[in-house]
Amino acid sequence: MTSPDALDALRPRLPSPVREAKDDRLARHGVRLLLKRDDLIHPALVGNKWRKLAPNLAAAAGRPIVTFGGAYSNHLRATAAAGRLLGVPTHGVVRGEELAGKPLNPVLARCAADGMRLHFVDRSTYRRKAEPDILAAVLRAAGVPDAYVVPEGGSNAAAVRGCVALGAELRGRADVVAVACGTGGTLAGLAAGLAPQQRALGVAVLKGGFLAGEVRRLQHAAFGDRRGTWSVDDRFHFGGYARVPAVLDAFAEDFEERHGLPVERLYVAKMLYALLALAEEGAFPRGTTLAAVITGRPFPEPPDGGQVASR
Repeated sequence: MTSPDALDALRPRLPSPVREAKDDRLARHGVRLLLKRDDLIHPALVGNKWRKLAPNLAAAAGRPIVTFGGAYSNHLRATAAAGRLLGVPTHGVVRGEELAGKPLNPVLARCAADGMRLHFVDRSTYRRKAEPDILAAVLRAAGVPDAYVVPEGGSNAAAVRGCVALGAELRGRADVVAVACGTGGTLAGLAAGLAPQQRALGVAVLKGGFLAGEVRRLQHAAFGDRRGTWSVDDRFHFGGYARVPAVLDAFAEDFEERHGLPVERLYVAKMLYALLALAEEGAFPRGTTLAAVITGRPFPEPPDGGQVASR
């Protein structure tokens, strides 16, 4: 059984530290920036992955865990690491057909090395994964019909409640708290944990304009109604998930040099870029203190370069 004591034995660094990042590009607009270093919570379960997975791991009570993601999913990687650390079997349902004879990419290679069994499904089936009959068929095919299911991105009511502590840790520290968003669970919980005078800003990293609706749905599932003051900005996805054009990469490299912060490209870079762009637009009154939640860090190549046989 995955008990709270077992999770505590992993020694998460909570509350995560907050430090100021003095940046002249913000200072000239009278804006102060704090970095909420959730990337330092745990070496393997980084940032919001810890906050969302911990309550789900406890709810699984030792049962095998099945979850979902794309070929470069940070959520799959974190779930696999949690399974290894806690001795819980994990299964990852991956969007898209497996390429026979091709090595796994570095993210899926790490999942496999951590003991996660990977199951590839075509995109049509993947889109219907929440339908009860499709989900049951996927679980049967994986050989774990009674598994505990964690949705894509780890965002469900338990995860949202787990992220409330993030907001509570930032009460009184900032006027606006920004977080990069994929599936919306972190924003939903963060906003609920902040003080009434604070607001949360979600920066969408996927295109499609669906995120605000998802956050509302998740808050209703977790709390029964909308909580906190929050908004979503859909303008900074740079073409969609896993899209990192040269301008964004250059921005991230510059931010790393300025502040000594390893900047993860798929989520964190887009959120930081958005904050500077919004400051240039005059979106933040002079005297505003921003807090940027650093939810991840760059993914290192496995020692073998990721050349793990596909399975």
